[in-house]
Amino acid sequence: MVQWIKRERNMRLSQLFTKTRKDTPTDETAKNAQLLIQAGFIHKEMAGIYAYMPLGKRVLDNITRIIREEMDKAGGQEVQMTVLQPKDIWEKTDRWDDEKVDNWFKTRLANGTELGVGLTHEEPIVDALKDYVSSYKDLPLLVYQVQSKFRNELRAKSGLLRGREFVMKDMYSFARSQKEHDEIYEKIAKVYAKVYDRLGIGDVTYRTYADGGIFTEKFSDEFQTVSEIGEDTIYIDKEKGVAINKEICTPGNLKKIGLNKEDLIEKRAVEVGNIFPLESKYSDALDLFYVDREGKRRSITMGCYGIGVSRLMGLLAEYFADERGLVWPQSIAPAEVYLARLGDDTKVVEAADELYGELSKKGIDVLYDDRDMRPGEKLADADLIGVPHRVVVSQKTVDVNKFEYKKRISKEAKLVNKNELIKILDSST
Repeated sequence: MVQWIKRERNMRLSQLFTKTRKDTPTDETAKNAQLLIQAGFIHKEMAGIYAYMPLGKRVLDNITRIIREEMDKAGGQEVQMTVLQPKDIWEKTDRWDDEKVDNWFKTRLANGTELGVGLTHEEPIVDALKDYVSSYKDLPLLVYQVQSKFRNELRAKSGLLRGREFVMKDMYSFARSQKEHDEIYEKIAKVYAKVYDRLGIGDVTYRTYADGGIFTEKFSDEFQTVSEIGEDTIYIDKEKGVAINKEICTPGNLKKIGLNKEDLIEKRAVEVGNIFPLESKYSDALDLFYVDREGKRRSITMGCYGIGVSRLMGLLAEYFADERGLVWPQSIAPAEVYLARLGDDTKVVEAADELYGELSKKGIDVLYDDRDMRPGEKLADADLIGVPHRVVVSQKTVDVNKFEYKKRISKEAKLVNKNELIKILDSST
């Protein structure tokens, strides 16, 4: 039996190489990038390209974990495809030409061979499956990955919401019939709703009818989160819990999907996911077929399902923020508890160290602020970093054998004993 060892996630801030900033970065206009840079979560390499520092990597990993868990439950099999992609498979689907896909990054090998730099992976996934799929017994199939993608955006903007390098979950389904594809498609739509619920934005995220593009005459689906920072305009039917993108909001389309213009509310929104019916465009072009029970060669019906992981991080950073800084939902926060030690009195240090050890043994993720800094600076950093629970150990709390506890979203703190504190933290997980 394989035994998994829980990764140690607790950290003393005195050992963290990143630091918070008092000032807001002047070269960023997007609030999410300003906050994440100021709090030390990301480092800007250049416009539209960000590196994830230790705390930022924790948040990104937590978002990824939730997505991965739901994709696995749905039957997805995870792979890791290459970033560099051969030109010939893209020529077969008529997508290599810059006039067809104008935001490619492309490069060359030393011998002059042209390559594409990972933008999306329909072609490589299909090409790989030719070695494994041939019979009706091999289908249906769901394959996904979480990987950095690259887009040659003319103008990168909005921080993590529109970058030239970003992290994405892309999944591809392969079905024996349109009926089987439709069943998978609807199942994944429900899975997406579960992901957004777990991320804390389910009540403001709508499955949104959108253009099917070159793939299908049917609609595709976007998942749009209502937000003033959004680049999209959607019209929501709150009673039905669905929306339609402004781009296709015509009388004819409204009639097709059974929506009344009078019932719709206009909102700005951020696209946090999309699902597309691909029919057999890619599988046919790349010669991926299956043989049915009667020995006949049949086309494979495909779908693709994307979630922008780093884009979600940017949205969540901005959506849950307040005037003091970040306010992470507990499901994705870099830690559960911000433990601030105020002062260097021996008894204070002993009490804080002891609590840090006890919480760690209970499996509670702790950021322990043991730095030599003024109390006001530590408490300001606690707010900026946005961990859900703050616990303060000071001379005042030690004298009464208690701890000062406050939720990040609360204005008032209260004194609690150790048992009360543990009970509060246990009940929040």
